[in-house]
Amino acid sequence: MTDPNDRNKQAPDDVTPTVTFEEEQDVQLNTAEVPSAQEGSLKIPDELPILPLRGLVVYPQTAMPLNVGQPRSIRLVDDVVAGDRLIGLIAAKNPEQETPGPDEIYQYGTLAAIHRLFRAPDGTIRLLVQGLARIRVDSYATTEPYLKAKVSAVPETVEKGQEVEALMRIVVTQFQRLAELVPSIPNELITSAVNVEEPMQLVYAVATYIRISLDDAQRILEIDNVTDKLRMLMTILKKELDVLELGRKIQTEAQTEIEKVQREYFLREQMKAIRRELGEEDEQAVEVEEFQKKIEAAQMSDEARKEAERELDRLSKLPTAAAEYGVIRTYLDWLTSLPWAKRTDDNLDIKHARKVLNEDHYGLKDVKDRIIEFLAVRRLRAARYPKIKAKGKEPGKNGAKAAKPEKQDYVRREREGAILCFVGPPGVGKTSLGSSIARAMGRKFIRMSLGGVRDEAEIRGFRRTYIGAMPGRVIQTLRRIETRNPVIMLDEIDKLGRDFRGDPAAALLEVLDPEQNHEFRDHYLDTAFDLSEVMFITTANELDPIPGPLLDRMEIIPLSGYTEQEKVEIARSYLVPRQIKENGLLGSEVQFTTEGLQLLVRDYTREAGVRNLERVIGSAARKVATRIAEGDTKKVRVTGNMVRTLLGKPRFGYHDEISERTDRPGVATGLSVTAFGGDVLFVEATGLVGGKGSFQYTGQLGEVMQESARAAFSYVRSKVGDYGITTEYFEKHDIHLHVPAGAVPKDGPSAGVTMATALVSLISGRPIKSNVAMTGEITLRGQVLPVGGIKDKVLAAHRFGVDTVILPRRNEIDLDDLPEDVRTALKFVLAEKVEDVLDNALEPAAKPATRAAKSKVH
Repeated sequence: MTDPNDRNKQAPDDVTPTVTFEEEQDVQLNTAEVPSAQEGSLKIPDELPILPLRGLVVYPQTAMPLNVGQPRSIRLVDDVVAGDRLIGLIAAKNPEQETPGPDEIYQYGTLAAIHRLFRAPDGTIRLLVQGLARIRVDSYATTEPYLKAKVSAVPETVEKGQEVEALMRIVVTQFQRLAELVPSIPNELITSAVNVEEPMQLVYAVATYIRISLDDAQRILEIDNVTDKLRMLMTILKKELDVLELGRKIQTEAQTEIEKVQREYFLREQMKAIRRELGEEDEQAVEVEEFQKKIEAAQMSDEARKEAERELDRLSKLPTAAAEYGVIRTYLDWLTSLPWAKRTDDNLDIKHARKVLNEDHYGLKDVKDRIIEFLAVRRLRAARYPKIKAKGKEPGKNGAKAAKPEKQDYVRREREGAILCFVGPPGVGKTSLGSSIARAMGRKFIRMSLGGVRDEAEIRGFRRTYIGAMPGRVIQTLRRIETRNPVIMLDEIDKLGRDFRGDPAAALLEVLDPEQNHEFRDHYLDTAFDLSEVMFITTANELDPIPGPLLDRMEIIPLSGYTEQEKVEIARSYLVPRQIKENGLLGSEVQFTTEGLQLLVRDYTREAGVRNLERVIGSAARKVATRIAEGDTKKVRVTGNMVRTLLGKPRFGYHDEISERTDRPGVATGLSVTAFGGDVLFVEATGLVGGKGSFQYTGQLGEVMQESARAAFSYVRSKVGDYGITTEYFEKHDIHLHVPAGAVPKDGPSAGVTMATALVSLISGRPIKSNVAMTGEITLRGQVLPVGGIKDKVLAAHRFGVDTVILPRRNEIDLDDLPEDVRTALKFVLAEKVEDVLDNALEPAAKPATRAAKSKVH
């Protein structure tokens, strides 16, 4: 095996490094005896020795050095040199094959003559061979001790003409461009290629010295006519030129960038030297000094100050071009811009706070009382315990003596802030309350939405080891608000997500814990920041999605829906003026009457809050604005009739829906609580004649509600003989219990009495009074147990026009939470047993069908 000592070829395993000339044995052969391809004396032996080449093709009319290292190849060379010095050079198909056989080399090769031979001390031989003619192997005579084959000459076709001349010029031009990009190509070769006149010689000379794959090199040898050879060589040169030019471009861009960086470095060094000569400080020193001033002015905690000074010392020793310089600079910027000692003074004037709260919101007595209590406590603490005096402006003196705590608590700190959780349906004013509270206290207000947050790092920040790291949203909020005691509203805390990135609710445990948040550690800052003076207010539509440990850290303040009277007052005082202004109207151009507002509340909205009410008011205001803009009228008084004219037919019927659905036996009106507030729930029961007493229930009921249905059915069956219930009915009927709105999941035990009443009504044939709604859990013995959400349920009953509500006796205490106008408008029946419910809910047995005495609430 042989291999060229060429820079573009891969050296085989059997080729040794080239030794120096002094160590070689130079054998100069007699070149006169070597036949020439141009002479007619060229005669190919009957059996020509074949030397396989690895990764190389030798062409006719070219000279090529070869290294020979394998024993069989060395023997072949010795035998050839002793004879006519003719040898067949054929490339192996697989360059990695060390001893290829006849089937592992190509069919076409080159007849060559050995001109010079060098023997190295390590036993290898270096040859200089001259390609003479193209040959084709017809058959192999022997494979041992080396390959011998019968070959025949295969002359190429050499065309003449303008096309060949044009192709030659293109190839020469491309080769010159290639030589400019590859400095290692000798100038003599470029000169000879430019001056060559024979196209075949040009093809072989260029193909020998360019980077080319083995398959393409062999293909050039096997092509018969010179025109096709030139075209293929031109294509190969074009591809190689494209690659080299792209590489040159990339290298130039990289070199330019390096030179730019070096130039900037030298310029900076020169600027530093100039500043030193002028007695001025450099830019880095100025920046370090500015940070030092910021650290001193920030009034940080001891821990934060030590960390800041340590990082500042590192910054002063780093070159500005270092990657970590920017990281440390950003960290110090965050650390020094936080409000470590900045506060806003609390306005502890209770009368002022009460006035502000009443101006911004109607009703909501519980929330307002809690804020007033908070301010009152801070006012007393500021006066009586100077050591823990609150930062605030106290109006006047109350004459109280300053008292000293009798015993100091070393475990629990004095709490400064408050953590409240407003829970209620949408549209009742939870979010706007936060802004009102901040205004009443004289604090800054900022809101953070937690809906859809899934990454714990959103709360606690990212560690500085990550590229682009930054603090969590709590620290970002404090930096934005520029005070350490703002009112921060964490909106929609029940909408927090959770996935593989962590649990944000767990990260909030430290933020919302008064015992821990005085040392809140953000992952980015990695130092404690005091959140104890922040007043956190969270909002939620329901408590179930909030984890128990997080719920335990907050003071829950429920916000129920508004009554009809409250909605009318809110509309008159807040919603109507705002919509008049937003729609370009004047107060003298439109007037909403009490009748009109009541109709909007009753027949055009059905909600716990007032968002939809504001939308329908806005819709009416826009229609009024259209009339005024068109010149049809100058003033509109929105009465009940005008509401119907402007908005069309009512969307909801005030009490009509209950009357229509309960006009036959087997339909009862229950009360429920959803994330959107209280609501009315209908329970329907029907008997299928010809059955066998089976019982089924539908309506997407949860497990607890299914158990309530079975308990109600068992109770009713146990009352055979009472209320017209007979055994024959169960033997001849299948009973189906259904709760409409089947697409909505339902669960809970509070529909037990409603289900039992519907079943008794069905079997006895006595309809249920349309003005009655009920709630309560049932037992198998007929007891009525207390349930939750009484306030929301009663408000829903009042909203639907019900005038009698049946509640469990043990829920009587919850009636104190109801507004006075609701307690006055409704009649409450407190039941201990199911019999109490049935006696007050069922129509009298004497007149089940006429229902002439059916009551109606207006």
